[in-house]
Amino acid sequence: MEERRYTAEKNDLMRIDKFLSEKLPDLSRSYLQKLIKEKEVLVNGQPVKANYKLSLEDHISVTIPELKEPDILPEQIPLDILYEDEDILVVNKPKGMVVHPSAGHYSGTLVNALMFHCKDQLSGINGVMRPGIVHRIDMDTTGSLIVCKNDFAHQSLAEQLKDHTITRKYHAIVHGVLKEDNGTIDAPIGRHPVERKKMSVNYKNGKHAVTHYRVLKRFEKFTYVECQLETGRTHQIRVHMASIRHPLLGDAVYGPAKSPMKLQGQTLHAKILGIIHPRTSQYMEFNAELPDYFKHLLEIL
Repeated sequence: MEERRYTAEKNDLMRIDKFLSEKLPDLSRSYLQKLIKEKEVLVNGQPVKANYKLSLEDHISVTIPELKEPDILPEQIPLDILYEDEDILVVNKPKGMVVHPSAGHYSGTLVNALMFHCKDQLSGINGVMRPGIVHRIDMDTTGSLIVCKNDFAHQSLAEQLKDHTITRKYHAIVHGVLKEDNGTIDAPIGRHPVERKKMSVNYKNGKHAVTHYRVLKRFEKFTYVECQLETGRTHQIRVHMASIRHPLLGDAVYGPAKSPMKLQGQTLHAKILGIIHPRTSQYMEFNAELPDYFKHLLEIL
């Protein structure tokens, strides 16, 4: 456990969450909010809310709990690495691989593979179950995913995600023939009001969500599209395309219950990932090759 102490000066008269993000730049805003909520941040000996505004000579103490050692075991699972340096790692995730451990999936995940490959070089901001993981893609979605090797890189990438400055282009095959060559779906996404495991377009409780799409090729009953995320909500592309009556091929959750081609999950591939490198500030773009099953489907269609 580590404790940090500060006394508010003339330039510090701001909200406590903003003050902490300036004083502790290696910790993400979401983690700092969590510390405030768990009463690990005290002002003059008392817990405060995130919107508390500091006054001159307020005494602030922050308790940062030690990172717990994960009970997740490193596993020697092959990784398709697109890029790696001392700060980040970009992998091309295969179909069927869960990104991080959760109930029912404590082995065989990307995190298990990363712990073997990176040893103890993974960021700890997201806690013991998700070391290095700054964003995720669904189990049956393939393609490029960025991993952070330290908290400095994690903080930078988390900010880029929050500011929607990361380029994320996905390739997908959808049911039906899209008439327009391109379009934008701007519809909020939230929990499905009845089926709690699903997401849906939800104008009452949903969060702002925008997907841009363009047609790459039309087939008799399907369309091959590129979808670019402006925001990154859970199941965003799957929900948005289903909302305009063009669900993803193979998506039994948001599309037809039976896939016409006996597919394992949705045909969705994170093809292009573009970021500002946290250390060099240079723009970098990664291109994950389409998986064989996807190429084969395009040939059949």
